[in-house]
Amino acid sequence: MKSLKLVAVAAALVALASSMALATPSTQIWIPSTDVKGFKEVNISIDNYARFSSKADAGVNTYDVGVTVGVLPYEKFKFEVGTDFMTDNVAGSSMAQHPISFNFKGGVPEDAFFGGMPAVAAGMFGINTASDPLSANVAYGLIARTLPVIGRLSVGGYNGAERSLGAKKNTGLLASWDRTMTEISDKLWLAVDYQGGTNFLGAISVGGSWAFSKQVSLLIGANVYNPGQNTLTGGKPTFTTQLDINLP
Repeated sequence: MKSLKLVAVAAALVALASSMALATPSTQIWIPSTDVKGFKEVNISIDNYARFSSKADAGVNTYDVGVTVGVLPYEKFKFEVGTDFMTDNVAGSSMAQHPISFNFKGGVPEDAFFGGMPAVAAGMFGINTASDPLSANVAYGLIARTLPVIGRLSVGGYNGAERSLGAKKNTGLLASWDRTMTEISDKLWLAVDYQGGTNFLGAISVGGSWAFSKQVSLLIGANVYNPGQNTLTGGKPTFTTQLDINLP
């Protein structure tokens, strides 16, 4: 019954949004994380990215919703797959014409095979079957380690399609810090992440989330996009809200 109620809440929130959008792999704020869903774990994400500026060159707002599912019954190696539905709510845009894309990720958690072992993850997102600039087809890899007091540090890199991200501008650094602020509350989580590159994915993001329960959390943050060249830039900064609903 609880699962049915959560699904109903998710459906209602989607209906209230003016459009649907992208469901990414398990992430920090903007970049992927080394977290991977366990077997039969399901995540429903409803994300919004709204521009702080209303100028013509600010860039579009995006509205995201999607599902990610863990598919392997192993503790030391996990694998998740997801489907994405993204739109900018602009008639005739690439997002509106090719809204569906996919993602997957495999990973090994910290200390899986020996003490002190970092978490390791690799995958792809933005996989779109259309031969369109929207098809970023980004492959990435990350390692992460949680340190006492400091929190978790992650580092890695990515490579995407040149037709989407730009020739010789399709690679970059991935890095992040995140920590549950137990001194304040076990429900409060803060993070900063960075994606390098002079393309529309490059950004530094900051934010925090509050877990209302084990199933529901809400993240609020901001994204400042790296300087690019003409249409390669991500545009003006965005304010993001990210609702996560976990089943069961």
